[in-house]
Amino acid sequence: MNDPDVHQLRRAGAERGHLRPRGPELPYVTDLTGPRGLRLRHYRPAEERRPLVVYLHGGAWVFCDLDTHDRFCRLLADGCGVEVMAVEYRLAPEHPYPGAVEDAVEVLRWARPVAVAGDSAGGYLATMACLALRDEGGPLPAVQILVCPNTDLTLSQPSVREKGTGHALDEDFLAWAVRQWAPDPARRADPRLSPMLVPDLRGLPATLIVTAEHDALRDEGETYARRLAEAGVPVTRRREPGLAHGFQQNTDPVSQAAVDRLLTDARHLLEATSS
Repeated sequence: MNDPDVHQLRRAGAERGHLRPRGPELPYVTDLTGPRGLRLRHYRPAEERRPLVVYLHGGAWVFCDLDTHDRFCRLLADGCGVEVMAVEYRLAPEHPYPGAVEDAVEVLRWARPVAVAGDSAGGYLATMACLALRDEGGPLPAVQILVCPNTDLTLSQPSVREKGTGHALDEDFLAWAVRQWAPDPARRADPRLSPMLVPDLRGLPATLIVTAEHDALRDEGETYARRLAEAGVPVTRRREPGLAHGFQQNTDPVSQAAVDRLLTDARHLLEATSS
Protein backbone atom coordinates (compact mmCIF):
# COMPACT_ATOMS: atom_id res chain seq x y z
CA MET A 1 0.00 0.00 0.00
CA ASN A 2 1.24 3.48 -0.83
CA ASP A 3 1.11 5.78 2.16
CA PRO A 4 -2.05 7.90 2.12
CA ASP A 5 -1.83 11.61 1.47
CA VAL A 6 -2.92 13.16 4.77
CA HIS A 7 -4.52 16.23 3.20
CA GLN A 8 -6.47 14.16 0.69
CA LEU A 9 -7.58 11.83 3.47
CA ARG A 10 -8.92 14.78 5.43
CA ARG A 11 -10.70 16.23 2.40
CA ALA A 12 -12.32 12.87 1.64
CA GLY A 13 -13.44 12.47 5.26
CA ALA A 14 -14.98 15.93 5.22
CA GLU A 15 -16.81 15.18 1.97
CA ARG A 16 -18.27 11.97 3.41
CA GLY A 17 -19.37 13.86 6.49
CA HIS A 18 -21.25 16.43 4.43
CA LEU A 19 -23.06 13.67 2.53
CA ARG A 20 -24.46 12.05 5.67
CA PRO A 21 -27.99 12.92 6.83
CA ARG A 22 -27.95 15.67 9.41
CA GLY A 23 -29.42 13.70 12.29
CA PRO A 24 -32.00 14.87 14.81
CA GLU A 25 -32.74 18.55 15.09
CA LEU A 26 -31.86 19.77 18.57
CA PRO A 27 -32.88 22.98 20.35
CA TYR A 28 -29.28 24.00 21.08
CA VAL A 29 -26.16 23.32 19.03
CA THR A 30 -23.39 25.79 19.76
CA ASP A 31 -19.76 26.02 18.65
CA LEU A 32 -17.38 27.38 21.26
CA THR A 33 -13.73 27.53 22.25
CA GLY A 34 -12.48 25.41 25.11
CA PRO A 35 -9.20 24.94 26.97
CA ARG A 36 -6.03 25.10 24.85
CA GLY A 37 -8.11 27.02 22.28
CA LEU A 38 -9.73 23.76 21.14
CA ARG A 39 -12.86 23.91 19.00
CA LEU A 40 -15.84 22.36 20.76
CA ARG A 41 -19.45 21.78 19.79
CA HIS A 42 -22.12 21.65 22.49
CA TYR A 43 -25.39 19.78 21.87
CA ARG A 44 -28.41 20.14 24.19
CA PRO A 45 -31.56 18.09 23.52
CA ALA A 46 -33.88 20.07 25.83
CA GLU A 47 -34.40 23.42 27.55
CA GLU A 48 -33.41 22.05 30.94
CA ARG A 49 -29.84 21.07 31.63
CA ARG A 50 -28.92 17.41 31.28
CA PRO A 51 -25.86 15.31 32.24
CA LEU A 52 -22.86 16.03 30.02
CA VAL A 53 -20.99 13.52 27.85
CA VAL A 54 -17.67 14.54 26.25
CA TYR A 55 -17.28 12.97 22.80
CA LEU A 56 -13.95 12.25 21.05
CA HIS A 57 -14.27 11.46 17.35
CA GLY A 58 -12.53 8.66 15.48
CA GLY A 59 -10.35 9.06 12.43
CA ALA A 60 -7.13 7.12 13.02
CA TRP A 61 -5.68 10.07 15.01
CA VAL A 62 -5.13 11.72 11.61
CA PHE A 63 -8.42 13.00 10.22
CA CYS A 64 -12.09 13.80 11.00
CA ASP A 65 -13.43 16.73 13.01
CA LEU A 66 -16.57 18.19 14.55
CA ASP A 67 -18.48 18.04 11.27
CA THR A 68 -17.68 14.44 10.34
CA HIS A 69 -19.22 13.19 13.59
CA ASP A 70 -21.97 15.78 13.94
CA ARG A 71 -24.72 13.29 13.05
CA PHE A 72 -23.63 10.73 15.65
CA CYS A 73 -23.30 13.37 18.36
CA ARG A 74 -26.88 14.47 17.61
CA LEU A 75 -28.02 10.85 17.84
CA LEU A 76 -26.20 10.43 21.15
CA ALA A 77 -27.73 13.58 22.63
CA ASP A 78 -31.22 12.76 21.41
CA GLY A 79 -31.14 9.02 22.11
CA CYS A 80 -29.66 9.25 25.61
CA GLY A 81 -31.21 12.54 26.71
CA VAL A 82 -27.81 14.06 27.50
CA GLU A 83 -25.79 17.08 26.56
CA VAL A 84 -22.81 16.24 24.36
CA MET A 85 -19.57 18.20 24.10
CA ALA A 86 -17.65 17.17 20.97
CA VAL A 87 -13.91 17.93 20.87
CA GLU A 88 -11.79 18.80 17.84
CA TYR A 89 -8.45 17.66 19.23
CA ARG A 90 -5.06 18.09 17.58
CA LEU A 91 -4.26 15.57 14.86
CA ALA A 92 -1.21 13.53 13.92
CA PRO A 93 1.22 13.54 12.23
CA GLU A 94 1.58 17.25 13.05
CA HIS A 95 0.81 16.42 16.70
CA PRO A 96 1.78 12.82 17.54
CA TYR A 97 1.44 11.23 20.99
CA PRO A 98 0.72 12.66 23.52
CA GLY A 99 -0.92 15.69 21.87
CA ALA A 100 -4.53 14.51 21.55
CA VAL A 101 -4.40 12.73 24.92
CA GLU A 102 -3.38 15.99 26.57
CA ASP A 103 -6.25 17.75 24.81
CA ALA A 104 -8.75 15.13 26.00
CA VAL A 105 -7.49 15.34 29.58
CA GLU A 106 -7.75 19.14 29.61
CA VAL A 107 -11.33 19.07 28.33
CA LEU A 108 -12.34 16.47 30.92
CA ARG A 109 -10.78 18.53 33.71
CA TRP A 110 -12.57 21.64 32.44
CA ALA A 111 -15.98 20.18 31.63
CA ARG A 112 -16.30 17.62 34.47
CA PRO A 113 -18.66 15.39 32.45
CA VAL A 114 -20.58 12.41 33.77
CA ALA A 115 -19.21 10.37 30.87
CA VAL A 116 -16.61 10.34 28.12
CA ALA A 117 -17.27 8.57 24.83
CA GLY A 118 -15.41 7.93 21.61
CA ASP A 119 -15.16 5.71 18.57
CA SER A 120 -12.03 4.08 17.17
CA ALA A 121 -9.09 6.43 17.86
CA GLY A 122 -11.52 8.55 19.89
CA GLY A 123 -12.25 5.51 22.06
CA TYR A 124 -8.52 5.15 22.57
CA LEU A 125 -8.26 8.79 23.60
CA ALA A 126 -11.20 8.43 25.99
CA THR A 127 -9.65 5.55 27.88
CA MET A 128 -6.15 7.07 27.77
CA ALA A 129 -7.54 10.26 29.31
CA CYS A 130 -9.33 8.26 32.02
CA LEU A 131 -6.11 6.42 32.84
CA ALA A 132 -4.23 9.72 33.09
CA LEU A 133 -6.85 11.23 35.39
CA ARG A 134 -6.94 8.11 37.55
CA ASP A 135 -3.17 8.09 37.92
CA GLU A 136 -3.02 11.76 38.91
CA GLY A 137 -5.83 11.29 41.46
CA GLY A 138 -8.16 13.74 39.73
CA PRO A 139 -11.93 13.38 39.36
CA LEU A 140 -13.00 10.85 36.76
CA PRO A 141 -16.13 10.58 34.63
CA ALA A 142 -18.50 7.96 36.00
CA VAL A 143 -18.83 6.23 32.61
CA GLN A 144 -16.75 5.59 29.49
CA ILE A 145 -18.45 4.58 26.23
CA LEU A 146 -16.08 2.99 23.71
CA VAL A 147 -17.11 2.04 20.18
CA CYS A 148 -14.65 -0.18 18.26
CA PRO A 149 -11.72 1.32 20.22
CA ASN A 150 -8.01 1.02 19.55
CA THR A 151 -6.31 -0.29 22.70
CA ASP A 152 -3.13 -2.04 21.48
CA LEU A 153 -0.68 -0.13 19.30
CA THR A 154 1.39 -3.27 18.73
CA LEU A 155 -1.43 -4.52 16.43
CA SER A 156 -0.76 -8.05 17.68
CA GLN A 157 -4.35 -9.24 18.14
CA PRO A 158 -5.58 -11.97 15.74
CA SER A 159 -8.44 -9.90 14.29
CA VAL A 160 -5.95 -7.41 12.81
CA ARG A 161 -4.91 -10.10 10.33
CA GLU A 162 -8.20 -12.02 10.15
CA LYS A 163 -10.32 -8.95 9.41
CA GLY A 164 -7.68 -6.54 8.11
CA THR A 165 -8.38 -7.09 4.41
CA GLY A 166 -11.61 -6.53 2.55
CA HIS A 167 -13.49 -4.84 5.36
CA ALA A 168 -13.77 -1.20 6.42
CA LEU A 169 -10.38 -0.96 8.12
CA ASP A 170 -7.37 -2.51 6.38
CA GLU A 171 -4.32 -3.72 8.29
CA ASP A 172 -1.95 -1.67 6.12
CA PHE A 173 -3.88 1.55 6.76
CA LEU A 174 -4.08 0.79 10.47
CA ALA A 175 -0.31 0.25 10.65
CA TRP A 176 0.25 3.52 8.80
CA ALA A 177 -2.06 5.38 11.20
CA VAL A 178 -0.23 3.99 14.22
CA ARG A 179 3.06 5.22 12.73
CA GLN A 180 1.62 8.74 12.47
CA TRP A 181 0.49 8.70 16.09
CA ALA A 182 3.43 6.81 17.61
CA PRO A 183 6.42 7.14 15.24
CA ASP A 184 8.83 5.25 17.52
CA PRO A 185 8.03 1.50 17.19
CA ALA A 186 9.86 0.76 20.43
CA ARG A 187 7.25 2.73 22.37
CA ARG A 188 4.12 1.01 21.04
CA ALA A 189 4.33 -1.78 23.62
CA ASP A 190 4.69 0.78 26.40
CA PRO A 191 1.58 0.69 28.64
CA ARG A 192 1.64 4.49 28.58
CA LEU A 193 0.69 4.25 24.89
CA SER A 194 -1.29 0.99 24.74
CA PRO A 195 -4.05 0.88 27.36
CA MET A 196 -4.63 -2.87 26.92
CA LEU A 197 -1.11 -3.41 28.27
CA VAL A 198 -1.60 -1.36 31.46
CA PRO A 199 -0.92 -3.79 34.34
CA ASP A 200 -3.56 -2.39 36.72
CA LEU A 201 -6.94 -1.23 35.39
CA ARG A 202 -8.64 -0.86 38.75
CA GLY A 203 -10.54 2.34 39.49
CA LEU A 204 -11.61 3.15 35.94
CA PRO A 205 -15.18 4.24 35.11
CA ALA A 206 -18.02 1.84 34.41
CA THR A 207 -17.59 0.98 30.75
CA LEU A 208 -19.65 0.16 27.68
CA ILE A 209 -17.61 -1.42 24.88
CA VAL A 210 -19.25 -2.27 21.55
CA THR A 211 -17.22 -4.13 18.93
CA ALA A 212 -18.04 -5.33 15.41
CA GLU A 213 -17.61 -8.85 14.02
CA HIS A 214 -15.65 -7.81 10.93
CA ASP A 215 -13.47 -5.13 12.54
CA ALA A 216 -9.69 -5.45 12.62
CA LEU A 217 -9.84 -3.84 16.09
CA ARG A 218 -12.42 -6.32 17.40
CA ASP A 219 -10.08 -8.45 19.52
CA GLU A 220 -8.27 -5.60 21.21
CA GLY A 221 -11.58 -4.02 22.19
CA GLU A 222 -12.89 -7.30 23.56
CA THR A 223 -9.64 -8.13 25.35
CA TYR A 224 -9.67 -4.68 26.95
CA ALA A 225 -13.27 -5.25 28.08
CA ARG A 226 -12.28 -8.58 29.62
CA ARG A 227 -9.29 -7.07 31.43
CA LEU A 228 -11.44 -4.26 32.80
CA ALA A 229 -13.95 -6.79 34.14
CA GLU A 230 -11.14 -8.82 35.72
CA ALA A 231 -9.99 -5.63 37.47
CA GLY A 232 -13.45 -5.18 38.99
CA VAL A 233 -14.66 -2.45 36.63
CA PRO A 234 -18.37 -2.80 35.73
CA VAL A 235 -18.43 -3.61 32.01
CA THR A 236 -21.23 -3.90 29.47
CA ARG A 237 -20.00 -5.37 26.20
CA ARG A 238 -21.48 -6.57 22.96
CA ARG A 239 -20.20 -7.66 19.56
CA GLU A 240 -22.36 -6.54 16.64
CA PRO A 241 -22.64 -9.48 14.20
CA GLY A 242 -22.12 -8.91 10.50
CA LEU A 243 -20.86 -5.34 10.88
CA ALA A 244 -17.48 -3.70 10.32
CA HIS A 245 -15.48 -0.82 11.75
CA GLY A 246 -17.26 2.53 11.70
CA PHE A 247 -20.78 1.10 11.58
CA GLN A 248 -22.04 3.92 13.84
CA GLN A 249 -21.51 6.36 10.95
CA ASN A 250 -23.59 4.34 8.50
CA THR A 251 -27.27 4.86 7.72
CA ASP A 252 -28.35 1.46 6.37
CA PRO A 253 -31.04 -0.35 8.42
CA VAL A 254 -28.70 -2.98 9.90
CA SER A 255 -26.18 -0.38 11.08
CA GLN A 256 -28.91 1.89 12.38
CA ALA A 257 -30.38 -0.98 14.41
CA ALA A 258 -26.93 -1.51 15.95
CA VAL A 259 -26.69 2.21 16.74
CA ASP A 260 -30.09 2.01 18.44
CA ARG A 261 -28.83 -0.84 20.63
CA LEU A 262 -25.67 1.12 21.41
CA LEU A 263 -27.70 4.16 22.46
CA THR A 264 -30.02 2.03 24.58
CA ASP A 265 -27.07 0.45 26.39
CA ALA A 266 -25.45 3.86 26.88
CA ARG A 267 -28.68 5.34 28.24
CA HIS A 268 -29.16 2.46 30.69
CA LEU A 269 -25.57 2.71 31.93
CA LEU A 270 -25.82 6.48 32.38
CA GLU A 271 -29.12 6.12 34.24
CA ALA A 272 -27.75 3.35 36.48
CA THR A 273 -24.67 5.40 37.32
CA SER A 274 -26.66 8.51 38.21
CA SER A 275 -29.30 6.71 40.30
